[in-house]
Amino acid sequence: MKFLVDAQLPKKLSDFLKWKGYNSIHTLDLPNKNFTKDSEINQISVSESRILISKDLDFIESLLVSNKPYKLIYISAGNLTNKDLLKLFNKNLNLIIEAIECNRLIEIDSQRVIIRY
Repeated sequence: MKFLVDAQLPKKLSDFLKWKGYNSIHTLDLPNKNFTKDSEINQISVSESRILISKDLDFIESLLVSNKPYKLIYISAGNLTNKDLLKLFNKNLNLIIEAIECNRLIEIDSQRVIIRY
């Protein structure tokens, strides 16, 4: 399973996923780093079958309208500290992986993982 972590989220999330054995990159790893355009992020997600993790609501619309990105984990948990975000992923990682395997869009808020599409 491969991930692409968007600019609004910390690189530590990508590092955490790598530590857990997943193939993960952050926008900082891309040539244009955090200035990478959404269209390019979508293209990378689709061409490499990478699950995008983002707080950007525009990606939900893009997924529903144009089938891009490949899959999306939308973070709606508000302004969490990096430490709390990593705790949230660590606590729910098995559920997140299980949900995104069979669905195209899941949402994570501060309390739960929600299957959307």
